[in-house]
Amino acid sequence: MAGHEWTLDEWEALQLKVVEDSKKCATNPEARLPITRHARHVMRHYTTGFFIVSRFLPKVKRDDVELIYAAVRYPDEVVDTFKISDDHKKKLLAEWRNGYRAALKPGGILPALGGDVPPFVAAFSDLVQRHEIPVEYYESFLDAMEFDIAPRPFDSLEDLIGGYIYGSAIVVGYFLTHVYGACAPDAFDDAMQSARDLGIGLQLTNFLRDIQDDARRGRVYLPTDILEAHGISAFNPSDEQQQEQLRPVVKEMTQLADGYYEKSFQTLNAFHPDSRIAIKACIDVYRMLNTRIADSGLGIHHRESVPLVEKLKPLPTSKFWRIPLAYLLP
Repeated sequence: MAGHEWTLDEWEALQLKVVEDSKKCATNPEARLPITRHARHVMRHYTTGFFIVSRFLPKVKRDDVELIYAAVRYPDEVVDTFKISDDHKKKLLAEWRNGYRAALKPGGILPALGGDVPPFVAAFSDLVQRHEIPVEYYESFLDAMEFDIAPRPFDSLEDLIGGYIYGSAIVVGYFLTHVYGACAPDAFDDAMQSARDLGIGLQLTNFLRDIQDDARRGRVYLPTDILEAHGISAFNPSDEQQQEQLRPVVKEMTQLADGYYEKSFQTLNAFHPDSRIAIKACIDVYRMLNTRIADSGLGIHHRESVPLVEKLKPLPTSKFWRIPLAYLLP
């Protein structure tokens, strides 16, 4: 279902099309609709699991989740996928950041588009203001993306969380929490804590699934103190002698990740009831992936995944009709 990675040229062509469609609209709410439709296309193209579970949100929340996804997908593609120089990556991220700051000024989506702000940034900035999301959260996300261009090692799990995971995952969970909503005003802090724990768990599992790919990009998201505790002083995943030493490292980190999933699950009821199905499914699916990584004997050269039939199990079967419909709609 998820397709190939788009090139920079394909992304730029898409954004020109989004601008063309949006500028035909007379008001900001009208302009948001075609941007959301194209954001849904981005999400459907790049992720199967998250796209499916988000179909179980109310439409108004689902639309905003799609806008968030498009706003974080492009910067991630800049640093991970586009075949361009580091200087070009920095330039694209700076343009995206400047667009975000410009779009936060009064006026809304249409004036931002008129000022050459990328459409997904314009709609995301509108979302930030509608949901009263602290503007610095997205700045922290962009900081994390820029960090990936010239990464450094992390001394400990605390260093990894504070120095990278906060910007790359936790603040994204905060965006989503503002959209999902809490079950009551006094439960919002608990919902944010649940999102923080889930963001850490998701990111740790992603790191463990992508050790080989990250190493190819010069990135090491395994804390130095955990590596050294298992006899690895100079991390080198291409060294066959390290493969056995890495097994207990991976096992320990999957246990840490599972602890964060459990803490997130324990505060799930802090979220608004109409968002819990999607959030719980996300927790369940990633715990499945985390367990598969922990139990795999294939080593870091194998990228583990959860089969589609397993991803569907946490979702209510009475509403499965939403899934094929989401893929059939243009």
